[in-house]
Amino acid sequence: MRIGAPKEQSPETRVAMTPDSAKAIRKLGHDCLIQAGAGAASGFSDAEYEAAGVEVVKTAPALWNQSDVVVKVNKPTEAEAKRLKEGMTLISFVGPSEDNALMEMAADEGATIVAMEMVPRISRAQKMDALSSMANIAGYRATIEAANQFGRFLNGQVTAAGKVPPAKVLVVGAGVAGLAAIGTATSLGAQVYAFDVRPEVSEQIESMGAEFVFLDFEEAQDGSETGGYAAPSSPEFREAQLAKFRELAPEMDIVITTALIPGRPAPELWTEDMVQSMKPGSVVVDLAAANGGNCTLTKRGAVVVKHGVRIIGYDDYASRMGAQASTLYANNIRHMLADLTPEKDGVIVHDMEDDVIRGATVVHEGAITWPPPPPKTKAIAAAPRKEKPPEQTAEERRASEVAAFREETKRQVGLLAGAGLLVLLVGLVAPLSFLQHFIVFTLACFVGFQVIWGVAHSLHTPLMAVTNAISSIVILGALMQIGSGSWLVLILAALAVFMCGINIFGGFLVTRRMLAMFERS
Repeated sequence: MRIGAPKEQSPETRVAMTPDSAKAIRKLGHDCLIQAGAGAASGFSDAEYEAAGVEVVKTAPALWNQSDVVVKVNKPTEAEAKRLKEGMTLISFVGPSEDNALMEMAADEGATIVAMEMVPRISRAQKMDALSSMANIAGYRATIEAANQFGRFLNGQVTAAGKVPPAKVLVVGAGVAGLAAIGTATSLGAQVYAFDVRPEVSEQIESMGAEFVFLDFEEAQDGSETGGYAAPSSPEFREAQLAKFRELAPEMDIVITTALIPGRPAPELWTEDMVQSMKPGSVVVDLAAANGGNCTLTKRGAVVVKHGVRIIGYDDYASRMGAQASTLYANNIRHMLADLTPEKDGVIVHDMEDDVIRGATVVHEGAITWPPPPPKTKAIAAAPRKEKPPEQTAEERRASEVAAFREETKRQVGLLAGAGLLVLLVGLVAPLSFLQHFIVFTLACFVGFQVIWGVAHSLHTPLMAVTNAISSIVILGALMQIGSGSWLVLILAALAVFMCGINIFGGFLVTRRMLAMFERS
């Protein structure tokens, strides 16, 4: 089939097809078309598309007429919607909860619409999750915009002119956007705090170098019932949450709010009195501005200054990074097309029994299919927080340590007794010269076992490189025995050389690969 990508209406800079994604789509058996200049705002020239085997079409009407499947970023305008025809498939952000007229028009024409924001949040669909791709960019860009508006360093510094404390950043919401904001702020040297209604995400937050803000209020949350998002909170929880934010507001330099569920009004989390209590020059970045905003003073698409605090209400963070956003979104599109083309023969198969395709399809075969039924597989939810074992008293801790020591002593005494018995039995029949070597061998095995057994499992692989020295000694001894006249000694020596060689070369190879993980590309 012919897959076409029209030029988005300005000021949108993204494009739904890149030269690289077009190459992958063509491998599925499809032909690719692009409107002239569609990728220019993202840095992709028409020449690059032509080099990737994409046909460049001059006008939008011509592209729509020649395409069987149209891929877009934003929902179609009224003029574009009129170009839908029977058998055509549109893959785009659509906003089905906000625009029923578009779906009715598509149903009347017999077209199919796949809404990228409706991709279910299950493991298999992560590669098609365009909302997460764009949220990741939004979280990163939000921190950059905050740093741009903030009049001081984010990282702490000690200079000849004086000491500069690190900026304190609070991120409200630890979804995809929140985690991206946390990672960026941490890498810039800020002192980062994060809050989420799901306490089980605290481990993720702390692993990124931020401090989780705990709220002493128990409320069950199950993201699998709300498409992977946090469930709406109770009034009691909300009041406790706002009280905590009022306590934190005077200390924070930058606040980034990310609480938003697509298709729902954004919850108000940062009120005017909180803004008023912040230090002059502080910054609030509201990532939910498109749905009303988490801050009561947010103005969509603009930066306003209230009570000496700058409040950023941009709703186009992804478009502000057109090249990166286009690359990620185009990959989401081509993965969707891969699922729609199971045989890679250029034929679209719209399997409405498939959880992902059914969930994202809002119009099909002349009928509006939105909202979809719940997926058979539950949405991705954070793992439940592990219960911490009860703390032991000093006496209990000492008693458990003594018991463990006794058990270890019994085990070691048993091993020594067994080794002594073995040496005694061998000594009854073996010559004295052999017995001396055998005792050294037994002791070496015992000491080596004790040393290796005490090493953490995570260190076993790099430890291979350390044991190369021991392996080298064993190889030297084995090589000296290879010339022996006994066939048994020869076989054992050859096996020793082989096994120690694996340890030496494998140890260096694995250790080199591990070190390469930490190299900057």
